[in-house]
Amino acid sequence: MKSTQERQDIKNRNDIFLLVSTFYGKVRKDALLGPIFNGVITDWKHHLEHLTDFWETNLFFAKTYKGNPIEKHIEVDKKFDGKINELHFGTWINLWYQTIDALFEGETAQIAKNRARNMASHIHIHIFQARNKGVNEV
Repeated sequence: MKSTQERQDIKNRNDIFLLVSTFYGKVRKDALLGPIFNGVITDWKHHLEHLTDFWETNLFFAKTYKGNPIEKHIEVDKKFDGKINELHFGTWINLWYQTIDALFEGETAQIAKNRARNMASHIHIHIFQARNKGVNEV
C-alpha cells in the first residue's frame, strides 16, 4: 500500500486503468469471484480496456463506454444458474474499496466508491427482478 503522502486522487485514464487492472487482478484470484469472472471473460486485455472506458465515462463523463452492464450481469447470472447473490456483490465492493484505498485518496476516489456501491445495488436489484420476471407473469 502506498503511504498516505504518496497517494493522490484519480486524475485521468491512466489512473483509472491502474485502478481497474489492479482491482480485477484481485477479483481473478478471489475464491468466490474468480471462478465467475474467469469463467465468462476470455479476453482480459480487452475487458480491462472496456472497464476503463466504463469508469472513465462514469468519473470524467468522457463518453468512451458503449455497453449495457445490467444486461451483461443478468446474462452472467443466468450462466451461473441464478446463484449470484449479495455475498458476491459485497465481496466485489470490499475489494473495490480496498484497491482504491491502497492506490488513491481524494474526491474522485470517494466518488468512485460511491458510484460503485450504488451501481452494485442497482445491478443486484435488476438481476433479482430478471430472475422473478417469469414467475410473476404466471
